[in-house]
Amino acid sequence: MSKKKTVLSKEEVLKEIKAVAARVKHSVDKIKSPELSMPIRSLNNVSFDKDVGYFELLGKTKTRHLSANTIKTFAQTLLMLNESRKVIETNDFVNKREAYYNSKNWGEARFKEESEASSVLEDAEAMLGFNREQMGFFPGVRGGSVVGNLIIVDDGLDIDCTKQGSGSWSIPSTVEHLGFKTKAKFILVVETTALFDRLNKHKYWQKSNCVVVATAGVPTRNTRRFVRRLADDMKLPVYVFTDGDPYGYANIYRTFKVGSGNAAHINKFFCVPQAQFLGVTPDDIIQFKLPTHPLKDVDVKRAKDALKNDPFILANKEWQKAIQKMIKMKVRAEQQAFAAHGLNYVHQVYLPEKLKNKKTWLP
Repeated sequence: MSKKKTVLSKEEVLKEIKAVAARVKHSVDKIKSPELSMPIRSLNNVSFDKDVGYFELLGKTKTRHLSANTIKTFAQTLLMLNESRKVIETNDFVNKREAYYNSKNWGEARFKEESEASSVLEDAEAMLGFNREQMGFFPGVRGGSVVGNLIIVDDGLDIDCTKQGSGSWSIPSTVEHLGFKTKAKFILVVETTALFDRLNKHKYWQKSNCVVVATAGVPTRNTRRFVRRLADDMKLPVYVFTDGDPYGYANIYRTFKVGSGNAAHINKFFCVPQAQFLGVTPDDIIQFKLPTHPLKDVDVKRAKDALKNDPFILANKEWQKAIQKMIKMKVRAEQQAFAAHGLNYVHQVYLPEKLKNKKTWLP
């Protein structure tokens, strides 16, 4: 499968699932112990190349051989793949909680805890190189909120995101089937729903001809996938606006842009490598004279860990300088800090100025 290809047909997914089953059967027919191989999921097993744009797995793998100690997990993995095959072939879906209860029909292979189902599902993703949504497993959670100059085509229905009243459109559990129509110039991703509500209230998206997406903290899988698909399909730039703190930088933005070590096997589906960081930067805190909070010990620890161990930060001197500057300043600032200059300062002054001066952005 091509690294560039992130939208897969049902036939392609079924082919890989059946290939795994065929390999296991071939080993059994040869009276050999079957095995399942999958990559090790950790930050120690990833590399970052700016040309690729996201964390990629290195070559470290783990192999699960069928033995007395692994027979249950081995069986669970194959049964989970079989559930995937069934829902794909019947054009249905299953969420993680349903998969847990459905396993009660598996006899001794049934899951005792939902966490077991999560672990097996992650292994299946890693082994196949697909995301679970393409396997017919839906996360069972809603994503972020969307508003702006965008029409979303969902099962033949045109959903106009300019006509949501005082509300917004909620990203569904899976977005693989969605289509898009837009003449927007860019996608603005904001961390907090409070800022999203203010931008929506004053129709910032209309004045700036954009699509605004709220992540409400660390973006969910479906939020990241939605933005990635929209950006790719419509050839739109993506600008990210988070709080000015180490967590916003090294967790929310980093995960959004290049993915994570634990999910490196599916980063190519969910990260948004074309994203750029608009703010809040340490320089913004100074330039716009923002009210601040002191950095907590956990903030300093997170910042220093990013400088030492994060492949994305280590590959970008601009981010190293920004985080070092924040540590030296010993302060952090929230998105809402702009309200000190007026409730609507953020969209009347800050955003227009930042959009005009890309030199102040971070990669």
